[in-house]
Amino acid sequence: MPNTPPVPTRLGYRMPAEWEPHAATWLSWPHRDGISFPGSYDQIVPVLARMIDALADSEPVCVNVRDGDQEAFVRQALAGLRAEHVRFYHIPTNEPWCRDHGPMFIVRDKDASVAVIDWGYNAWGYKYPPFDLDDAVPTRVAEELGLPLFNNPMVLEGGSIDVNGCGALLTTKSCLLNPNRNPELSLTDIERNLQNYLGVRNILWLGDGIEGDDTDGHVDDITRFVGRNDVITVVEDDEHDANFEPLNVNLCRLKEMSADGDHPLVVHPMPMPSRIIRQGQRLPASYANFYIANHVVLMPAFADANDNWASTILQTAFPTRRVVPIDCRELIWGLGAFHCLTQQQPAPPVSHKTRASAASQPA
Repeated sequence: MPNTPPVPTRLGYRMPAEWEPHAATWLSWPHRDGISFPGSYDQIVPVLARMIDALADSEPVCVNVRDGDQEAFVRQALAGLRAEHVRFYHIPTNEPWCRDHGPMFIVRDKDASVAVIDWGYNAWGYKYPPFDLDDAVPTRVAEELGLPLFNNPMVLEGGSIDVNGCGALLTTKSCLLNPNRNPELSLTDIERNLQNYLGVRNILWLGDGIEGDDTDGHVDDITRFVGRNDVITVVEDDEHDANFEPLNVNLCRLKEMSADGDHPLVVHPMPMPSRIIRQGQRLPASYANFYIANHVVLMPAFADANDNWASTILQTAFPTRRVVPIDCRELIWGLGAFHCLTQQQPAPPVSHKTRASAASQPA
């Protein structure tokens, strides 16, 4: 009988919430010859530099670069900013969207261990080949950090899910059930994989994403956990906007959902920015693509009348963190923002053994 590979959940692993303590933030630096920022590479470099500088107040930043030459370029781009917290790894990538191709970290509370999951990756349904370098990133990171690695061939991008760290997961049917991801898997199969690898029990399915989102509806552009039972979800007030109906449908679904099976979700509506059109294309600008770091929350801003409103909502949700709005009008040309670019590495949790030992020490 063949050996059955170990299942993380049965070993006690879970995926922590983004607001739990981080050991680091991971990024993959874009390439001038990449496809993500046609004609605007020089314009997005200062945005990335400002994002890294903002994280200096929070945690180390690990940057994947192609080679020594690219490392030197990034160091020059960061000149004059705070960069002592930046660590470089020569892990080549195709594109910069580390949330989707990067390592997905899980933790085991009982012994304070951290591991990596390497899911399948196919560039959002084979839209942007080649993606072989991106697909190899989780395994490379696990090797660099000396962490246990779990492989699962199911295609899953990090931006397609959001967890509260204690059993609930948000996702969308438009993405995870899209035949360009896992045509051989049913909804039940996908749920079983999520439960077995991420330590979740309750999977909350939303419908469609926003217009212009080439990921087929990633949840990190529409709805995010900001607490065990609290979510922020974007809404569109203009009835003539293409986003009005799908976001309203999702809002209604959320009001009927529960993260723990007992209490209804507390839903906090967040506005959408005004539509951004570039070269005839609607761009997926959304305040929901924020990133929660240890001491700051990076918020995409768009020089829009709703920027301050969105910032206030985030500051209320995270009163002990500083909300940092950064202009993303150039960055969104790549069809993503701060959450798409980042992947958190959780700090090892405080184990039961460590807590017991600390409790026995004299004050």
